Amino acid sequence: MNEYTRNIERIEFIVTMGCTGRCRHCSEGDHKFSGEHIDGILAARAVEEVCRHYRIKSLMTFGGEPLLYPEDVFRIHEAAKRAGIPKREVITNGFFSRDKRRIEETAEMLAASGVNRIMLSVDAFHQETIPIEYVEAFAESVKKTGVLLELHPAWLVSREADNPYNAATQTLLEHFSAKGYEVSEGNIIFPKGNALKFLGEYFDSAQAVSDPYEDDPRDIRALCFEPDGSVLNGNVYNTPVADIINSYRP
Repeated sequence: MNEYTRNIERIEFIVTMGCTGRCRHCSEGDHKFSGEHIDGILAARAVEEVCRHYRIKSLMTFGGEPLLYPEDVFRIHEAAKRAGIPKREVITNGFFSRDKRRIEETAEMLAASGVNRIMLSVDAFHQETIPIEYVEAFAESVKKTGVLLELHPAWLVSREADNPYNAATQTLLEHFSAKGYEVSEGNIIFPKGNALKFLGEYFDSAQAVSDPYEDDPRDIRALCFEPDGSVLNGNVYNTPVADIINSYRP
């Protein structure tokens, strides 16, 4: 087994870079989008192939906004469920349609596909451009399915930091919590992309910060697939994922 990839235990799919939000804290910047998204059928095959060689503990789909392409998300999680991956998660901002029936159908299909945790991005940054009405409709639809839904806020500097954004986020969370929704630890905003551009005054430029989402290239724990099929140093659109993993060198 490849010494650099022998500890793989997680699979991630960036389903699309397309997004319904235009958040000032986004580390990806403007999310310039050409319509590219992961092929759900090919992605499902990659999941099954990886699980033949590794004991995968968790799989996550996110973006961008992954539920702009819900059928691909369903296929990925169906494959994860078949393969016995215990944790099957989605991160979403909850705004992918204005059609309430479509919202309900999507929530039902997420449950049917095997998703067992949904992390809903609710905070001061998302709600600047994302209408809360549709986010609430999605949350209510998920609640009816019985799938665990947690609010997953972005905190500026730290959860305890005293700033206007965190205060607004706390107010939003209280609104949702009053309806019985749980709140995850969320994440701390990383100074990159829009966050550095629009919130730079809140970061200490003299302090070196490491990206919390980057693996050690000499000890890969998570396979992260890009919307174009790229993973590690290869692409599953033209090379079997097992070959990519075995030939990987940092």
